[in-house]
Amino acid sequence: MRRMLQGVVKLKFPQRVLIRAWLLAGVWLLLYAGLVLNLAASSSAQGKKGKPSERARQTAPTPTPTPLPPAAAKQVYKLNVPVMTPTPPAPAPTPPSAVNKPAPPPLQTETNSEKGTEKAGGKAAEKEPENTGDTFRINSNLVAVPVSVTDANGEPMRSLSAEDFQLEEEGQPQQLQSLGEPGKTPLELALLFDVSGSVRERFEFEKLAATRFLKEVLKPADTVSVFSIGMEPKLVGERTSSLDKVAASLNALEPTKEGTAFFDTVAKAARYLGEHAVPGARRVVVVISDGEDNHSETHRLADTQRELQRTDTLFYAINPSGPSIRLNRISMRGHNGMSTLAAETGGGAFLPDRDDELEKVFRQIAAELQAQYLLGYYSTNETNDGKFRRIKIQLPKRPDLRIRARQGYYAPKD
Repeated sequence: MRRMLQGVVKLKFPQRVLIRAWLLAGVWLLLYAGLVLNLAASSSAQGKKGKPSERARQTAPTPTPTPLPPAAAKQVYKLNVPVMTPTPPAPAPTPPSAVNKPAPPPLQTETNSEKGTEKAGGKAAEKEPENTGDTFRINSNLVAVPVSVTDANGEPMRSLSAEDFQLEEEGQPQQLQSLGEPGKTPLELALLFDVSGSVRERFEFEKLAATRFLKEVLKPADTVSVFSIGMEPKLVGERTSSLDKVAASLNALEPTKEGTAFFDTVAKAARYLGEHAVPGARRVVVVISDGEDNHSETHRLADTQRELQRTDTLFYAINPSGPSIRLNRISMRGHNGMSTLAAETGGGAFLPDRDDELEKVFRQIAAELQAQYLLGYYSTNETNDGKFRRIKIQLPKRPDLRIRARQGYYAPKD
């Protein structure tokens, strides 16, 4: 070594500088290599420490993930986007000729073949009797007026039209229209039998005459209900179109010696028709009684008249007592009361003299109902005040004919 150093010393200056440079470079290379080896060893140690072995991973328990709360598990974002609705086109301008000329409301009709109704009244729903005729559904603002027209001999007239009639309401002319051919609109009939002691002498004959009357007047579209007039009103035969059921109800009637609630029974029958009759049908009450009332609790003559008018019901009465009632003031008062109800509603009150005339009276009522006109109009008075309005109908070109029609009606009330 000594010799080497001496050899180096003996070298010239340029040679010594070059050797020193190579020595420094070698030292730097050694230092750099040591540093790199140190860093590599450190990284390897950390990797072995932080990464578990394969066996450790197999034996370590799997951590259970903590569930997120419901609110954080799923968030729903709603985007409020306004709905763009197209603007409808402006209505076409009304022509000048149509201004201030409102058309009357149309008459709404529907046939029974299109309408299947069921009624429920505390019991299981029962299907309405099947009708084959046309049923008119009348607008609530339309006033219906059944009209009977007869000649001097009492024969019904069938050849008239709506243009032949003239009607005024409280003195104001109204525009009439026909609601159906004469006698063709359905009939809702309530037959009332007096079973009290005052009319029991000819009871069986009266039932037989009433049965014949029903066979003559009823059509498949018509219905009948039967009431008895006794101590209290009683519905003995519910509304039906079966003549067999009506005959069974009549045969079940038996005379009694009890009192007579005449007005209460008539009012109940009118309400029953008003609640159960099909829209547009003619509502008719036919009573076989002397009209003497001694047991009504809630109705008198004026109350019964109001109920008949409110339900648009015609009232017909047949008094079987005969001409002897003229000798009894109480009996005359009963018959006069029935005559008032008949005149105000457009019906009739009859007092046959003999038994054989009873069937004649029934035939007259049947013929009248079969030829009855049903007219209607929209009142020019559009005020719904619930008041009674008087109407008058006449035939200006046929003063020789006799007209029977209702004397007024109750306006609807808001």
